[in-house]
Formats: sequence, structure tokens, C-alpha cells
Amino acid sequence: MNLRRLSLRMADEISRSAQRETSAASSTAAVAAENAKLKSKSIWPSVLRWIPTSTDKIIAAEKRLLSLVKTPYVQERVNIGSGPPGSKVRWFRSESNEERCINTVSFDSKEGSPTLVMIHGYGASQGFFFRNFDALASRFRVIAIDQLGWGGSSRPDFTCKSTEETEAWFIDSFEEWRKAKNLSNFILLGHSFGGYVASKYALKHPEHIQHLILVGPAGFSSESDTKSQWVTQFKATWKGAIFNHLWESNFTPQKLVRGLGPLGPNLVRSYTSTRFGSYSTGTTLTEEESGLLTDYVYHTLAAKASGELCLKYIFSFGAFARSPLIHSAPEWKVPTTFIYGYLDWMNYQGAQEAGKHMKVPCEIIRVPEAGHFVFIDQPDRFHSAVLYTCRRFLSPDPDVESLPEGLSSA
Repeated sequence: MNLRRLSLRMADEISRSAQRETSAASSTAAVAAENAKLKSKSIWPSVLRWIPTSTDKIIAAEKRLLSLVKTPYVQERVNIGSGPPGSKVRWFRSESNEERCINTVSFDSKEGSPTLVMIHGYGASQGFFFRNFDALASRFRVIAIDQLGWGGSSRPDFTCKSTEETEAWFIDSFEEWRKAKNLSNFILLGHSFGGYVASKYALKHPEHIQHLILVGPAGFSSESDTKSQWVTQFKATWKGAIFNHLWESNFTPQKLVRGLGPLGPNLVRSYTSTRFGSYSTGTTLTEEESGLLTDYVYHTLAAKASGELCLKYIFSFGAFARSPLIHSAPEWKVPTTFIYGYLDWMNYQGAQEAGKHMKVPCEIIRVPEAGHFVFIDQPDRFHSAVLYTCRRFLSPDPDVESLPEGLSSA
């Protein structure tokens, strides 16, 4: 399983990045310590200088990134309601009774086109699909969202204390968004953690979904799997014990970005230029794409912690689901397609095993020369996979359609 290699690579990358920033950060940290001594009324402006971001800056960065997209679109923050402090509605449990909004982009489409709703993964936002919007909007009515607590959506205080509550945070807020948009009979696509949320939503509200597309989805393996033995072995080492402690303490990558303050953009730039540049498994980003994505990613990561704090409640260390989707496979009611890059660290064998227990059509498509971000690494092949997946909504004779060249079926 490639999880081990990814975890070790992440650990090494964080370590190297932290070392590069240590000397520069020391003087900045001293300033932060001095600011902490000020009276409480002066702390807020200091925080703004230390972490140079805001919701307005997220939306502005999103607009700059989406300037690469030729298809006209509308950006809106869809109101999903509000509630008083202490409300039993999970995403309202906050000291604030402000309205909750889901940041949404909707692209122009031909009349009668099937609706495709796209949900991003952990640590991402809808702008990560910037390489896909034009191609998909030519055949679908494309709508992409930032999940509650991510990107340009509202970021309520995260008060969930269990896996069940955390799942409800995302599932129920998405359902309120669907109601506000008056949507039904749509194709739902989720990437990584977004695939987990899409799956859980489809289990609870199958009547609204025509087809489920899971792109490198999280949640189809558990720590009890035999392939997770390396996690147990790694946790027995001193390094593993430290990383497991950080995980259970809900230490997120975003906290590292915020901790570096004005130096945070340098860490994000190092990540994006490496992951989608020198370490890219497919087509590398252009200089313009890399710069705009880096700016966008920084602002979405450095903003107030909210949805990111779901991590330890949904997954155990090693990204193994605490409530594995494979256990729900017999309850599946929506036809499903899995799309994986050949080099995706999410293991497609979990989807194969789940498919054996599903009572609805299920297929697995693999994309060569692509990793976990298959839609960025190989956008053209990814588009071919999505169009093939949705052939019964797009083609007058779907039964004669064959798997596009360059793709393989698992």
C-alpha cells in the first residue's frame, strides 16, 4: 500500500520545510511573543498581520485562479440557515448565531444538460478543479462547492466530538445546501475525503442522486485490514508514536501553515511546486497555474480552523476510516463509478472488495500516469473517464460505448 510511502514523504517534507523556515521564523516568532503581551483589544489586528488572510481574500484568490477558466460562471454564498447558540443542529453549535453559507460556483451550460455536483477533498477547495471546469461544463451543468468549514464557505466553531456528529456536520449541511438550490436528480462527484462525504450522503439520501463518481475516495479501508500492519509497526517506533500523538491531538497541516505566519506562503509554495511540478506524476502546472494555485491554497489553509478539525474523528492515523464504507456496501442504492490514478495512494482494492457486496452497478476505472489528484495530473484522461461514466446520460446509445483509449478497468 502506498500510504506508508506518502506518510513518510509528508513527514520528511514537513521536516525539511520547517528547517528551511526556522532561522527566518525565529525573529518573527519573537515579534509574535511581544504582541501576545499587549492588551486583549489590540490582539486582533496583530493576528491579522501574523496570518494575512480573510474570507474576502479567499474569494479574491478563487476569482484569480478561475480567471484561467473560459466558461462563464456565477459565484455565490448559498445561505443554509442560522440558529441560536446551543442549537441542536450540529453545524450551528457555535458561540455565534451568524448565518451559515456554502460557497458555490455554477458554470454556464447547454439547456437540458445533466447536473454534475463536485465536492473537493480534505485540505482542498472547489478551485482545485480549475483544470476541469471548461471540459466538463461543455457537457454538464457543473456546480462545485466548498464544504462547510472550508474554502470560502462559513467556518463555524467545530464542536463535534464523535464520528457520527462529524459526519452529520458535512452530510446535513450539504443537504441544506441542496434544498436551498432546489436540486434533485444530479450526478455527485467527490474526491478523496469529498468521496467519503458523497458516499455517506448517498447512503442517507439516495433518492436525489442519479450516479455517484468517487475519485480516489477515502474510507474504503480500515485499520483492521491486513494491509495496515505497517501502521502498527510504525506506531511502535518513536517517530510513529510522535506522529500518532499529533494525529490524536488533532494537529493538522493547516496549523503548521498558520504557525509560520507570514512565512506560511513559502511552505505552501514549496508543496505546490513539488507536488504538481518536480514530483508530478502527469502534466505539470504552468508557471501561471502554479502561482495562482499557490496563492489560493495558502488563503484556504491559513483561514480559521473549522472543517479541517474533522480529521481525527473520521480517520485513525494512516487515513483509515473509523466507520469504513466497505461495511455499508450491501446498503448501496446508487450506481457508482470509482476513478483512481495508477499511482494513487488510496488503494483501489478496497473499492474492488466493496463492489463485490454492492447490489447496484459498480465499475472501477484507472488512469495511467496519475496520482491522487488525477484530475490535475491527467485532466484529459480524467474528462474521458467522467464522460464514459455518464454515458447513459449523455449518449443516445450508451451500450455501444467502449472504454476510452488510455484508460483501464479494474
